Amino acid sequence: MLIALWPRHWSRPQRSNATLVAALVLMVFMLALLGQILSFFPEPIGSNAQAFSDGARTTLWLTLVSGAVGLVLGTAAALARTARWIGLRWLAGFYIWAIRGTPLLVQILFVYFALPVLVPGLNLPDFAAAVVALGLNVGAYNAEAIRAGLLAVPRGQTEAARALGLGRGHVFFDVVFPQAFKISLPPLVSNFVALLKDSSLAYAIGVVELTNVGNRIQSATFQPIATLTTVALTYLLLTTLVTQLSNAIEHRFDVEGRIQ
Repeated sequence: MLIALWPRHWSRPQRSNATLVAALVLMVFMLALLGQILSFFPEPIGSNAQAFSDGARTTLWLTLVSGAVGLVLGTAAALARTARWIGLRWLAGFYIWAIRGTPLLVQILFVYFALPVLVPGLNLPDFAAAVVALGLNVGAYNAEAIRAGLLAVPRGQTEAARALGLGRGHVFFDVVFPQAFKISLPPLVSNFVALLKDSSLAYAIGVVELTNVGNRIQSATFQPIATLTTVALTYLLLTTLVTQLSNAIEHRFDVEGRIQ
């Protein structure tokens, strides 16, 4: 973990910030130099180095956009699940039940092929369809993580805040939600890392991401070992850097409450 590299006398925020910056810089350099590094590899990797680099960028961009959509949807669904109105609770519960109970690949295919039939004129490009499907999927899992965080905040915190004269909005945004977010952070991070790998299913609708690139190259060259190994190692590098970012965030917020 990158945090262990920094001097121990640094404060927790200093070590966390340094790790965030280091991981971001490494990710930028990795994406910028990946094509050049792979160009030195033997065939069929060297001649397709730029394709692998472009695929990695598409994968990361797809993950970031879908993750942002999923975080917004997850927060909204979690709030709806804990709302007073039964209609909102039912709607959010149905969304979570339907998404978590069906395969992600089916959801991607449904958004791309079936949604334009149900809503005439709504012909989403392959990338946008993948973002919608992945965002809906991770949003359902984020909703349960956030709802668990909201329910884990002691009721006494709310009662004490109201006793101090805080309004309902201030109680939620200043007292309840910050604590719930801290509790929900580990599963949210886990969902984001899983999303990075699940984005590979977007190849089914033609998104030219990393898996799609590898599949095309191995089909054309009949060299699956070298090609798929390169794809796997690139995913491993991406997930490692994303994990370092997430660990730095958890360390900064002291999620487990054990950092001195």
